[in-house]
Amino acid sequence: MIVEDSKKEQHVVQDDNSHESSNSATSIDDLSFRNLSKLILPPLGSNGSNTNQTHEKGFIITPMDSRYRCWESLMVIMVAYSAWVCPFEIAFMRSNPNTTLYITDNVVDIFFAADIFLTFFVAYIDATTQLLVRDRRKIAIRYLSTWFIMDVASTIPFDLLALLLTGKHQVGVSYSVLGMLRFWRLRRVKQFFTRLEKDMRFSYFWVRCARLLFVTLLTVHCAGCLYYLLADRYPHQGDTWLRTMNPNYKETSLVIRYIAALYWSITTMTTVGYGDLHAVNTLEMVFIIFYMLFNLGLTAYIIGNMTNLVVEGTRRTMEFRNSIEAASNFVCRNHLPPRLKDQILAYMCLRFRAESLNQQELIEQLPKTICKSIRHHLFLPTVEKVYLFKGVTREILLLLVADMKAEYIPPREDVIMQNESPDELYIIVSGEVEMLESEMENEQTVWTFKSGDMIGEVGAFCCRPQSYTYRTKTLSQLLKIRTSNLIEAMKTRQEDNIIMIKNFLQVSAKYPVIFLSLWTI
Repeated sequence: MIVEDSKKEQHVVQDDNSHESSNSATSIDDLSFRNLSKLILPPLGSNGSNTNQTHEKGFIITPMDSRYRCWESLMVIMVAYSAWVCPFEIAFMRSNPNTTLYITDNVVDIFFAADIFLTFFVAYIDATTQLLVRDRRKIAIRYLSTWFIMDVASTIPFDLLALLLTGKHQVGVSYSVLGMLRFWRLRRVKQFFTRLEKDMRFSYFWVRCARLLFVTLLTVHCAGCLYYLLADRYPHQGDTWLRTMNPNYKETSLVIRYIAALYWSITTMTTVGYGDLHAVNTLEMVFIIFYMLFNLGLTAYIIGNMTNLVVEGTRRTMEFRNSIEAASNFVCRNHLPPRLKDQILAYMCLRFRAESLNQQELIEQLPKTICKSIRHHLFLPTVEKVYLFKGVTREILLLLVADMKAEYIPPREDVIMQNESPDELYIIVSGEVEMLESEMENEQTVWTFKSGDMIGEVGAFCCRPQSYTYRTKTLSQLLKIRTSNLIEAMKTRQEDNIIMIKNFLQVSAKYPVIFLSLWTI
């Protein structure tokens, strides 16, 4: 009986876990770039499957669920609509309500009412433990004690209530002020942009620009509507900017009046101030004073963000130019020869290009197992084609590849210098490397190595300085193997050691001009 109960309990737990994995936060085992933003890290010492989360039976929505995020995106669009239409209706449509906008407003309010209902079933991440809370009671208490009252106040259709109470659309300023509570919904837009800025699937630059553009357009729109409202409702006839512009402005089309209000708002925000539309009465002057003070902070915010984006985009270019300038000054100050100057500048340029890719640095930051897997995938097909490792077991090749590093070498760069005892040997992945013989001041090309060839193995096998200089002819990518690692790998398996020595001797006998130093031992 106990066994049957335990099996049933295990079955229920498995069902809960499968339901949670498909409908809630992403587990670490299912981590991918697409669902990276949905990941919830378990506490230290926990395996992620037992994080002391309270599971409540019934309908629970996780905030990371894709369907709920689509719902949130829809609500953001409705918030943007409400933020635009609310001041527009109060300023321009009070005397002549639009039936289409009136119906649309009530439909949007229904969606927000549904969102309030859904919020009682949306799990949340605890700020202290950073764990997902799925207890309905805790969810309800948290929502009732935070955003519930303001969400309800911003969703109440005051226009509909006014119509039911008074029997007409035209109501006083008090209903208009209550309607402004819809701006409380703008917090959703802030949360939406904050989430997009952290999502690596979207460009941070364009998301930030969209956020700045939204703030700017909303400010211009609201200021223009409020400035028009002050002039339209001003008690003294003739002492407003509207009547100064056009005494019969009410006969003008709605589009012309709205564009005039936006025109004033934009010229004031940008501090252009043509003077054609200016304050006439004291109330308008007071409003413009506060609007210009507000614009000081808004302009600083916009300029600061745009400057940060531009500086971040040009930072690496300026670092590159400064590095090249410092290298040029160093060469001139120390009277280095032209060839050495070219090598230094070529190396600086190549390092800048390689750092922009950030390949080797990225590999070194990863765990050893991942590094080995990456090197096996990238380097093993090349290493298997090298003559020295023909017939060698895969175990030895994997051991060698695990410690290899790839380097980009600019043209005319010395990889191995004559009479040098190199600690590394190289496999040419791409490009060409020349073997040069130096006699006095003259240099003669003995051989040219291409992709798939190896250089430096003479020093590794014979333990003697190199008789030639190896210099890149073109931009080359080389795989670097430390001599000590090769020797350790050869000691691991005697059969592979014999195979590599045979391969080396066969090629040296076939191409004696390349291994001329070997025959002089």
